[in-house]
Amino acid sequence: MEKTNKFVVITAIGVALTYVFTAFVNVRLPVGGNGGLIHLGNVPLFIFAILFGKKTGAIVGGVGMGLFDLLSGWTLWAPFTLVIVGLMGFVVGAITEKKQGYGWSAAAMLAALVIKITGYYAAEGLIYGNWLTPALSIPGNVIQVGTAIAIVLIVLVPLRTAAKAIFR
Repeated sequence: MEKTNKFVVITAIGVALTYVFTAFVNVRLPVGGNGGLIHLGNVPLFIFAILFGKKTGAIVGGVGMGLFDLLSGWTLWAPFTLVIVGLMGFVVGAITEKKQGYGWSAAAMLAALVIKITGYYAAEGLIYGNWLTPALSIPGNVIQVGTAIAIVLIVLVPLRTAAKAIFR
């Protein structure tokens, strides 16, 4: 029972932090038909996926950012976000559960970038019925995830050490 409680608490904290970093640390972009949003929600998503695994990563990403979509006027995007960002968290967690190390963490986050670009490109194409305009979202997605990767790589080692001490 203790393991389940710890999972629920850690995952809930991750969902909350992902929502907050998405909702309150962002810049809206004036490009494309829908614009776009650069936010730091990927930072807690990646940290929780790397430190606590694929299951936590999937829930933290999908629910945290999906909740943002539901509560912020991006409601149409919520089902896509649930799947796309949930998959990002799952993949980052799955890779880093099997392969430890700084380079593997970077590779896992780069895989998440590919998922984000292809997932939101497809979603935008389906929503708007236009397969050219979604290309305008790619630079914003690269900036958003690239910034998160840089931040996570800076804080990962101290956070991993702290997590090991706290969650023995």
